[in-house]
Amino acid sequence: MMLKDCQNQWDSDTKRKRLHDAIEYNQRIWSIIQAALLEEDNPLPKKTRVDLLTLSAYIDKRMFDVLAFPSPEKLSIIIDINLNIAAGLRSQGAE
Repeated sequence: MMLKDCQNQWDSDTKRKRLHDAIEYNQRIWSIIQAALLEEDNPLPKKTRVDLLTLSAYIDKRMFDVLAFPSPEKLSIIIDINLNIAAGLRSQGAE
């Protein structure tokens, strides 16, 4: 939601700080996910873990690109991926 808020208020005077905070928070979340995926006792199938690690590498690269060359459009793919991952986790928790 921080990324979406940043994207929606791109022209605000606080854009630079808002973007930095949103990217930093998102990186923290994805770092936690990466660490969990690398744990030996992770119950996910190996292919799923590998796919999610590949996706996390893409997210990392995209976030650095956004910081280097800021553009609100570049946030869309990160936001969409985050929302889809969150929706999938919520649906699994409901089972």
